[in-house]
Parts: sequence; structure tokens; C-alpha cells
Amino acid sequence: MEIQKETNPLVDSLFKAGAHFGYNKSRRHPSVTPYIFGAKNRVEIFDLEATSTALTAAKEFIKNLGRDNKNILFVSGKSEGKSAIKDGATLIGMPFVAGRFIGGTLTNFPQIRKRIDKLEKLLGERESGELNRYTKKERLLINREIDRLIHDFGGIVGLKQMPAALVVVDPKREYNAIKEAQHLKIPVVALANSDCNLREVTYPVPGNDSLKRSVEFFINEIVGSYQDGKKMAVNIPPAVS
Repeated sequence: MEIQKETNPLVDSLFKAGAHFGYNKSRRHPSVTPYIFGAKNRVEIFDLEATSTALTAAKEFIKNLGRDNKNILFVSGKSEGKSAIKDGATLIGMPFVAGRFIGGTLTNFPQIRKRIDKLEKLLGERESGELNRYTKKERLLINREIDRLIHDFGGIVGLKQMPAALVVVDPKREYNAIKEAQHLKIPVVALANSDCNLREVTYPVPGNDSLKRSVEFFINEIVGSYQDGKKMAVNIPPAVS
């Protein structure tokens, strides 16, 4: 089957990023059916016009969060998404989980926050030289604890309260994050391949979540929309009293 490029610039960009490639039909979740254009060599192909419409809606939502200076938590544990979400979140000063999403990160946030506070305390003591009062062995153990805490919570040190939304790559893989967000009624924007249940996501963007350049394109679009929202906030004239 011939794959035709569209004149829509966003569709063209999605095509170039490889976002149109799904999985084998046998892996398709029923909720994705309306977004499938066809198949090529047994690989299902997303209808990029539909994907671009979904992405545009997600970007508008994110832009409004940027305008209102709301926090977003970026989540991706898969190798294709780790660097993209870390770089994208860092660029706009947002927290991220680039690895395993620890259960309770959202639903048991007060306890998670205690662990983050401990990390910040230990880092502060190490930087100030306060750890020098301990023996060499004790410092070694403390440094190991710091490394563990950084591994688990380093990306969410800046998360002081519940995020206004989650941005997720592969909601099927990030099942725990999706369920916790649902429980707390936190909206989710997600790049979701053909094996994902789109009904579990507030703003699903059907597309290839297993190709690095596709993931990077999705994250860049989301980050750019947040930045656009921030610019809008700067340009809003003050209310006349």
C-alpha cells in the first residue's frame, strides 16, 4: 500500500518522524480502530490526519497550562523516551520520571515528598561539608543512599504539589502512572501506540511510541506548546482596576 504524504504541515512532520507506524494488527486495542488507516507489510498504519487532530487538541490543552503557569509531570520508562522527556521537562523546568514510576508517587505523595526532602537535606549537607563529621565508612553509606534517592526521585525534586497534568509516552507501559492519575482525576496527555487503551487517557495522541524520533517529535511539540502558553501569559495586559 502506498503511503501518501499530506499537505497539512503537521501531518507531514508526523510522517517524517515515523509516527504513522503502529504494531501488528493482532496487538491492536479496539479503542485505536478509528485511528487506523490501513496496513503495510503486516504493520498497521495510523491515519495521520486523525493523529494531527488529536495532537492539536493536546497542544492546546498544554498551552493553556503554560499560560496559567501550571506544573506538568513527564513520565517515560522506555529507552526510546527517557532522554526526550528528561530534556524536554528540564527545558521548561518541569519534574519528570525517566525510568520506573514508583507506586504511590501521586496517590501517596506526602510519603514520597518526605523521601525527596531527605534527598535535598543530604545533598545540602554534602555540598556544605557537613558530612565530613562522619567516618569514612559512614560517608560511603550516606553517599550510596544519596545515589539511590537520586535514582528514584531525582527528576521530581521540584514537584512540591500535585501536577496539573501528566505527559506520558506509552500509557500501556506506564499503567501505574495512568491509574494513579485517574484516581486523582489528573488529566493525561499521552503518545499511545496501537496496543494502548486510548479510553484511559484524557488526550491520547495515537502514534508510534517505540521510535525515538517519533517520541522526540511528540515531546518537542508538547514543550513548544507550553512555552507558547508562557509567552501568552507574559503578553496579557494587566486588568484595569
